[in-house]
Amino acid sequence: MKPLQLFYEEPANDRWIPGDHLIRDLIRPLLFWRTQGRAAGYLRVFKNLCKGLQQVGIPYRINDYRYAQGHPEELVCLLGKPHVLGKVHWKNPLLAGTALYSHPSDDPTLMSRLPIRRLLVPCEWMKTMCVPGWGDKISVWPVGIDTERWSPVDSVPKTIDILLYDKIRWDKEAQRAGFVNPIQSMLEQKGLRVAVVRYGFYREEDYRALLRQSKAVIFICEHETQGLAYQEALSCGVPVFAWDSEGYWVDRDYYPHRVKFAPVTSVPYWDKRCGMKFRTLEEFTEKIDVFMERLGRGEFQPRAYILENLTLEICARRYADLAREAGAQ
Repeated sequence: MKPLQLFYEEPANDRWIPGDHLIRDLIRPLLFWRTQGRAAGYLRVFKNLCKGLQQVGIPYRINDYRYAQGHPEELVCLLGKPHVLGKVHWKNPLLAGTALYSHPSDDPTLMSRLPIRRLLVPCEWMKTMCVPGWGDKISVWPVGIDTERWSPVDSVPKTIDILLYDKIRWDKEAQRAGFVNPIQSMLEQKGLRVAVVRYGFYREEDYRALLRQSKAVIFICEHETQGLAYQEALSCGVPVFAWDSEGYWVDRDYYPHRVKFAPVTSVPYWDKRCGMKFRTLEEFTEKIDVFMERLGRGEFQPRAYILENLTLEICARRYADLAREAGAQ
């Protein structure tokens, strides 16, 4: 089997003067030391794919532009942000995604301008949203979870009843005042031991340690295309009570002036073993006691779901299959 041709780069965006991204790269660890160690979602996708390919013995090359240009008949796999599309004049057939764009309106001529055989998106709701603009060459592919790294440790005592994961991304002050804070107050009034994690303000190691001490996670996010954080919780054997409003895609770069799409979900990979969901604050009030009772009876088996569906190996093989199919078209 020939190695997969993987291409991933992060754009070097200058903000004020040419080359200032180099200075920012040096000072960023000093300014944001609390979050160092947590790879951005698209970088985590690339790293987990590579690790999965290694585990199943599928060879690959990374960013070998010279080889790709010298073998224009071979499939190229583009995983980076959109600037990778214009890095060279691509003649190779392309397997592109999943982190290129959020919506077809970002690049309406993408599929006709480039030799894309298959475009990957992370979940079904995003595929449904993108097909009208980009056509039927779209496939769903989620990246795998490192189930060895994200695993339960029986020797660690469960000293936290609820780990409240706050990933509110829009209208943050209003949402926290009217939604997140009342949930936290309600939990504390019930005498539950609560810890809070806020997206973008923690180290990966700290989150992993908290999960191993937690009995359950309450996951609060408007919507997710994959949701690595809640899936890492499931992999650690921690059931999730998830806010899933099933409403609009409310990314403020698009909604409501450019795109109005519904329904979306905050937990696109899920079954009844993972935990429970609620749509509103009122529904949370109605269901929290039921969730805690079921949790106490051990009814949920979240790690089993991940092991059956979202391991590094399973998702790497699926990626390789998609690459073979695209290359053979």
